[in-house]
Amino acid sequence: MTDENESEQRDRSTPPVFPVDAWCVREPEFSLDHLARTESVFALSNGHIGFRGNLDEGEPHGMPGTYLGSFYEERPMPHAEAGYGFPEVGQTVVNVTDGKLVRLLVDDEPFDLRYGTLHRHERRLDLRAGTLVREVDWTSPAGQRVRIRSTRLVSFTQRAVAAVEFVAEAVDRPARLTLQSELVANETLPHRSGDPRVAAVLDRPLVAIGRHTNGRGAVLLHETRASGLRLAAGMVNEVDTDVRVTVDTDSADDWARTTVVAAVEPGQPVRLVKHVAYGWSARRSAPALRDQVAGALSGAQFTGWEGLLAEQRAYLDEFWRAADVEVDGDAEIQQAVRFALFHVLQAGARAERRGIAAKGLTGPGYDGHCFWDTEALVLPVLTYTAPDAAGDALHWRWSTLDQARQRARELGLRGAAFPWRTISGQETSGYWPAGTAAFHVNADVAAAVERYRVVTGDTRLEDEIGLELLVETARLWMSLGHHDRDGKWHVVGVTGPDEYTAVVADNVFTNLAAAHNLRSAAAAATRNLDAAGRLGVDLEEVARWRDAAAAAYVPYDADLGVHQQSEGFTRLPEWDFEHESSYPLLLHRPYFDLYRRQVIKQADLAMAMFWFGERFTPEEKARNTDYYERRTVRDSSLSACVQAVVAAETGHLELAHDYAYEAAGVDLRDLHRNTADGLHIASLAGTWVALVNGFGGLRETDGRLHLDPQLPSGITRLAFSLRWHGHTLRVEVHPDEVVYSLPHCVDGEIALVHAGEDVVVTSAEPVRRKILPRHPLLPRPVQPPGREPVHRASGPR
Repeated sequence: MTDENESEQRDRSTPPVFPVDAWCVREPEFSLDHLARTESVFALSNGHIGFRGNLDEGEPHGMPGTYLGSFYEERPMPHAEAGYGFPEVGQTVVNVTDGKLVRLLVDDEPFDLRYGTLHRHERRLDLRAGTLVREVDWTSPAGQRVRIRSTRLVSFTQRAVAAVEFVAEAVDRPARLTLQSELVANETLPHRSGDPRVAAVLDRPLVAIGRHTNGRGAVLLHETRASGLRLAAGMVNEVDTDVRVTVDTDSADDWARTTVVAAVEPGQPVRLVKHVAYGWSARRSAPALRDQVAGALSGAQFTGWEGLLAEQRAYLDEFWRAADVEVDGDAEIQQAVRFALFHVLQAGARAERRGIAAKGLTGPGYDGHCFWDTEALVLPVLTYTAPDAAGDALHWRWSTLDQARQRARELGLRGAAFPWRTISGQETSGYWPAGTAAFHVNADVAAAVERYRVVTGDTRLEDEIGLELLVETARLWMSLGHHDRDGKWHVVGVTGPDEYTAVVADNVFTNLAAAHNLRSAAAAATRNLDAAGRLGVDLEEVARWRDAAAAAYVPYDADLGVHQQSEGFTRLPEWDFEHESSYPLLLHRPYFDLYRRQVIKQADLAMAMFWFGERFTPEEKARNTDYYERRTVRDSSLSACVQAVVAAETGHLELAHDYAYEAAGVDLRDLHRNTADGLHIASLAGTWVALVNGFGGLRETDGRLHLDPQLPSGITRLAFSLRWHGHTLRVEVHPDEVVYSLPHCVDGEIALVHAGEDVVVTSAEPVRRKILPRHPLLPRPVQPPGREPVHRASGPR
């Protein structure tokens, strides 16, 4: 995707903020310089509610953020030079009512880390408990010392609920502690865009339509001005202390506050438990949303704080049992892959038929939009680890199908044209070459549908929505593509994954993905003849799909012995890498110059070899890798993980390890200098992809599970689990041997292909197979000067 927030240059010497810990991301001391970044890293979400990791007291902050899945405001998108088919309305994620605020006054001094003396400050994101824990020891400017411990969670089990436990106590002498638990709408945000239209949308985007208070809580009701969405946010507060307290609640249109006052002796804690709930809708009335939130709060109180903690831990125990990845020999990647899986789960677990945005619900980057990388990188991980979440994400795509059909008609095409970037399903990309022309998003959706069926063995999704998605995307390709005089089938005027090579003919990835889409649609229609007939599909249409797929053209340069990323690519002028040092190029060079030269933003042909490896010989993969590595600058966070997979397959295991290390560090080490805007959810998923698809050799080809593991020297053991047809397969890879087992299955089996050999794994006993060394056919490929992957040996250990 095009990242308008990408920094001007990577700083590869950024000092580490987080000590290496296998199950925790810990900030051992407070850093104001890294505050915006840590707010993203410490974000909590369940896919429905998202809390940035802001401090409890709200200030200081980098970017306040509370988000709801697919809750957005609309804004006009006028174009300096209008054209037919240009989107006229943009969409921007809204920072909704902030329910995580708990302010503290010590006597009459506000608790604020910028004042007084900070003795200790630590935050911990616990990846097994699903909580953010904060511990503070602070002395106010007036000399009053207090200790504070807060624990925050966004519930996986109660979708509408979040909760905070806040405990404060005086240390040296008696104190008056005042706790203010708040709901605040229309928080003042730092300006992120020079576009005054965007700023206007983000300036007080919520209009108050009602409020309700009681002694210990409140509900605030708001709606957006243009998108017509209504929102209810509520809180209820419980106080636990041995001393006398007063509790009072008051409110206005944009805030509500429950105030707790207690006079305490040293060592007497005041404990506040705050339950928060959210509901939103474009259709339901304000009273209905108010009652929904009240019900969610009652459910949270019934469960209680300890019950919420127990539910959260049990949910994550089940997830990790079937999703954990163990990495021996590289402690940083071990931490990073668990951090990655946790955030990928948070992005999709309870999204429940809402889109999974590129930043999840961790920040406002990309305006909260969803892109093709949801289906291309995030859903493959969820399909193997949390398939229900993957199925829900595909239901969301299906729910936008009418808009996609309308977009196709607007473009003069048949079928459905899914948007390049969107929140609601409407195309919001105003730049054609990197937006609408990237039609491969439609094949990516189809691939996710087919992968879900193959991996889960569950045909219900195909019956409910999958067939229709496959049919309508297949129809799009048939109206986009054409047969030439020689019978070859071409797709022209499109942009592949590489956004530096735009509006081209016969992008290899696009053509192969389209062919896969057509074959999948033909097979699904054949399996479901009656349902296909109701969609107007007949045998003649199915035959045309198969003919086009079989004739899909794949350009090849016989002189160089490599595939052309797109027709004519290898004959374009070369880019002058020797005299180029300003990256990302999109911020320093005109697009027309990028488009006409051999310079690649992100893995494109490599993506084709990863997804459709059976279409390339080992020799072709080796030569293609050597050629395209030299021209790929990785100005996108989506590239390193794909390059890791291809490097591992072609025998360049140490290079693959470096790419995996880079993919793993995109957010934990802020390699692109924009983690402050939110985490890169697809790149986080790519950490799993680099390890499992790369070193584990995972593929699903012709409906079968294939594994061909191989470890680099820096990893002594790799173990991971996969969900396949309702069972959990455990794969434990050692340098010379791999062990396949079904540890949680009483009576079952999985048929798989290990390095070309058919293997059946049963619950009776593990299956062991030798790993033969994989030798590269060519020397290690080189990258453009200064664009080598972040070498793990030079990074923090």
